[in-house]
Amino acid sequence: MADDLAEGGGRPGWTPPVGTNQRIRSRAIWAVALSAASVIPTIIGFAVSIRGDETNVALLFAFAFWLSGVIMALWAAFPTLRYWEGLPSQTRWLGALPLLTISLFLSAALIAAAID
Repeated sequence: MADDLAEGGGRPGWTPPVGTNQRIRSRAIWAVALSAASVIPTIIGFAVSIRGDETNVALLFAFAFWLSGVIMALWAAFPTLRYWEGLPSQTRWLGALPLLTISLFLSAALIAAAID
């Protein structure tokens, strides 16, 4: 495999299974859409919790959308990392960025919680 990379200039002599690019793209797009869908319920949920209401359905929806986005991001990241050398660079980035973005925001939230 290392010889294929040295001789071929960067791409291995094999290709990922048929349809892998499309599956990674659609999963990554769903990950971004579901994560973005969690923003509005989060804002509404925090507004409701500040007001003091105990029944807060908005935060449940926000968590459900966010968790679905994380699952889709993981589902896109695993085949991206598995077939990294055989994928085009656009598909590599599209498959890896949702998980990187979610982990960045989660790390920032944990740091903010630790500071307070």
